Amino acid sequence: MARSAKAARPEASADKPVLILKNRKLRHDYEVLETLEAGMVLMGSEVKSLRAGDVQWADAHGRIERHELWLHGLHIGEYRQAGVFGHQAAQPRKLLLTRRELDCLEEAMKGKGLTLVPDQLHFRRGYARLVICLVRGKSRGDKRQDLIKRAQGRDVEREMARRLKRG
Repeated sequence: MARSAKAARPEASADKPVLILKNRKLRHDYEVLETLEAGMVLMGSEVKSLRAGDVQWADAHGRIERHELWLHGLHIGEYRQAGVFGHQAAQPRKLLLTRRELDCLEEAMKGKGLTLVPDQLHFRRGYARLVICLVRGKSRGDKRQDLIKRAQGRDVEREMARRLKRG
């Protein structure tokens, strides 16, 4: 008796996200205050382009407009096979959060100097998900302090490893 394809797949891998894009400069440029995972409203051609990896976020950011969260600046390349039924590359995209999360986020956004920046884009259970962070910009001095702390941590780790090797 043959097994079905669904039974052959392990259950744990269905829950594991498949990373599409990661914002590597986020924690260097910003102080992360809160992190949320949101769904995205996409057309079929946008999903095809995401699966192909044709996506960029140069200046992507989130805005709350009329009690809805929108992502601006995300560039999803056109899917050629879609023809005239395709999508526009740089249109605003609606993000899906619960009402409670959206209300808390809207209240937090009233603080001065706070913004919403995407951290990573991934597929989980077949759905495109976006991890978006509420952030405050770092000054040049803050960035230097972070570099100094990181260098000191590496030095401590190196010294501990050297002493354990001797011991």
